[in-house]
Amino acid sequence: MRSFRKLRHHSGGRWAVLKILILGGTREAREIADIASGERGFEIVSSLAGRVREPVLPVGAVRVGGFGGADGLRKWLAGNGIGAVIDATHPFAGGITANAAWAAAESGLPVLHVRRHGWSEQVGDRWIRVPDLAAAAETVAGLGERVFLTIGRQGVAAFAGSEQWFLIRAIDPPEGAVPARHEVLLARGPFSVADETALLAAQRIDVLVTKDSGGALTEAKLAAARALALPVVMIDRPSLPAGAVQVETVAAVRDWLRQQS
Repeated sequence: MRSFRKLRHHSGGRWAVLKILILGGTREAREIADIASGERGFEIVSSLAGRVREPVLPVGAVRVGGFGGADGLRKWLAGNGIGAVIDATHPFAGGITANAAWAAAESGLPVLHVRRHGWSEQVGDRWIRVPDLAAAAETVAGLGERVFLTIGRQGVAAFAGSEQWFLIRAIDPPEGAVPARHEVLLARGPFSVADETALLAAQRIDVLVTKDSGGALTEAKLAAARALALPVVMIDRPSLPAGAVQVETVAAVRDWLRQQS
């Protein structure tokens, strides 16, 4: 694999370093940090929101926690000599994505948004696409008594008023209000199709609710729902900020970095 180095030669034989902030605890963010680590000409700082109790950490320098909003991020970029920003957060992390776009623009820095391709509906699927959590909670009410909720721990409160029974799967326990009738299943992917099918059958699930996160780690639940002919309430991703530069692969990130001056 070719290295994706960006070097600027200064007088005296010294190399200038491009310092890059990578936002996100996703697989893509870890891959970007791994590839860049040790490459001459780049210094990497990865930032995690701190919402997962035991995150899988990337290589290199890591900071955990928020920035205090968009202006806090702008000040952090200036105070830490950042030369470029890569937003590799979860596709549904709309707040930090908007903050990153604004802070980078205000700072005159290039910013790249990395978003893996969303899932595609296949023959046999029974998807119902909805724009947000509120619409999902409204839609699921008429689709069955037992619901498999796989939206992470945040956002569960949108279903708190539902009368159905919910199997809530997340890495960490949900935050805030929860449905009166529920069971929490703490687990981290990847999951196999066989295991997902067995889980849906054993729990007598009537409908699956999920976000269009994309990726292979949690895609098996969709195949299981297809095999059992279950409806899937699929929550669409929030839109990226206007004018955002977006790529879907780590290889494309490598190409983008080579273009930075």
